[in-house]
Amino acid sequence: MTDARRESLHDLENAIHQIEDEERTPAGPTTNLVLALAVVALGLAALAGALSLGIGTPERPGSGTWPLLIGIGLVGLGIALALRFRQDSDAEAFTRNSAVVAAGLGTMIVFVAVIETIGFELPSLALMLVWLRFFGHESWRSTAIVSVGAVVAFYLIFVAALAVPIPHLF
Repeated sequence: MTDARRESLHDLENAIHQIEDEERTPAGPTTNLVLALAVVALGLAALAGALSLGIGTPERPGSGTWPLLIGIGLVGLGIALALRFRQDSDAEAFTRNSAVVAAGLGTMIVFVAVIETIGFELPSLALMLVWLRFFGHESWRSTAIVSVGAVVAFYLIFVAALAVPIPHLF
């Protein structure tokens, strides 16, 4: 192993230890309970959506079967979290970095809201551009290449090859 490589590995190990040693503020019981209730609410919304889609039967599952299973799982996990909201201390308090997660969720909501109107190609491209460049801090070159390549790949796989009935431009 070269000296430069050894020094680079040493720097990486030091950075990892620094991150691990940082003091993190744990979330309190109120935050834990609010998040548990949010998970239950999300699960209930998934269940309502599943029922509106039609769940079908075990022999002939409907389009709401998968959302139903996910909703049941979310409600169960949310209840489990709510029952343990005072014991859990490994959750971290919300910080400025939490805004990145909220922004990511916001972009997904916009994506879902517009995909039905203008197809998946442009919203997928915009979503990938934002996530790679602004959240992932990738270069503009790699952001453009990966974003366009992924959208083309999604189109070829899901629209051209599998004929999945999703809204698309072409």
